[in-house]
Amino acid sequence: MKILVCISHVPDTTSKINFTDGDTKFDTNGVQFVINPNDEFGLTRAMWFKEKQGATVDVVNVGGPETEPTLRKALAIGADGAIRVNTPATDGFAVAKQLADVIKNGSYDLVIAGRESIDYNGGMVPGMIAGLTDANFVNNCISLEVDGTNAKAVREIDGGKETVSTTLPLVIGGQKGLVEESDLRIPNMRGIMMARQKPLTIVEPNGITTETTTVKFEKPAPKGAVKLVSPDNLDELVNLLHNEAKVI
Repeated sequence: MKILVCISHVPDTTSKINFTDGDTKFDTNGVQFVINPNDEFGLTRAMWFKEKQGATVDVVNVGGPETEPTLRKALAIGADGAIRVNTPATDGFAVAKQLADVIKNGSYDLVIAGRESIDYNGGMVPGMIAGLTDANFVNNCISLEVDGTNAKAVREIDGGKETVSTTLPLVIGGQKGLVEESDLRIPNMRGIMMARQKPLTIVEPNGITTETTTVKFEKPAPKGAVKLVSPDNLDELVNLLHNEAKVI
């Protein structure tokens, strides 16, 4: 089984976020970048398939040279090879088109993507990939088993979970539950050294134009003043919620 894990290069959630050029560009100075958490859950699950079933695992990213340390970390965790599509990841549809070409050229059986990245939170790329490659698709996936060309997946739905059976080729939008946080792997020195010898292939983009542009970034408004109301004064609380906050 050939597995491709899609890796997003995203800012660490503890990073302080700023913008430049009139709030039209993200300021990367001083920002620590990491593997997108949903993608890391998927990569760890792919390592299980590699160790238990002999699968081969590649990772892919759409981005510039600055994303290569993130791909090298994925190689150090255990991926066999990495692919970087040499274009900025600024539009969900364009990213999906780039990834679809990689998938078709590599004849992958299983594509594991995070259900969304923590920077744009678009949640659109995995489904688009499945549509562009004519593969089956399971989103919000929290469990996956593969037996030959058959797969059984569990996904979160409103109010519960749903178990589905499907076949390869398959694209999943994974999240926590594929593995738990305690299962995530930290690269050891041997893995880091081996990663330097593994192939990192740079692929030029297919010329697809982006469908969207960023007009402006805006930080959330600062929190306003807080009014304290005595628990004995319910009438005042109701009045404030109704006439000032306008939530009831």
